[in-house]
Amino acid sequence: MATKKEMERLREHARLLFMQGVPQKVIAEKTGVSPQTITKWVNNSGWAEQRAATNISRPQLINKVLTAIDRMLEEANASDDPAVRAALADKLAKFASTIERLDKKTSVVDMIETAMAFSKWLQFRMSFDPSITPELFKTITNYLDMFVNEQVANSLK
Repeated sequence: MATKKEMERLREHARLLFMQGVPQKVIAEKTGVSPQTITKWVNNSGWAEQRAATNISRPQLINKVLTAIDRMLEEANASDDPAVRAALADKLAKFASTIERLDKKTSVVDMIETAMAFSKWLQFRMSFDPSITPELFKTITNYLDMFVNEQVANSLK
């Protein structure tokens, strides 16, 4: 059985692989951790949300929302059900609010993109700068993760 420190190292390795888009089954094989544990880490730590936020830009996100609105309008226009049409107004208001928030201020997506860019820069710099030790990199990464998780949680309020 792995020690707590070894499990944390494996968890961090798994997180990095997940953020790079490696499938969970492959992560389990590479880390020697069960697929169930990988799934638990992904779900309990919000890795999927973090990865999604790092892989999509604000304009792409707005386009996805607009595409969803278009699809809803088409479905409502094609439906004879008054309940479908009644629910449309509420959904449109929520989508409009989302687009407005995305369009007006620095979003969680921007913060995550910046954090990921900094992490990649630091990782690159570590290859030739001896003052950036693996321990320092891990500490900074942990703080970046805490920051991102807090921002995501605050954006959902």
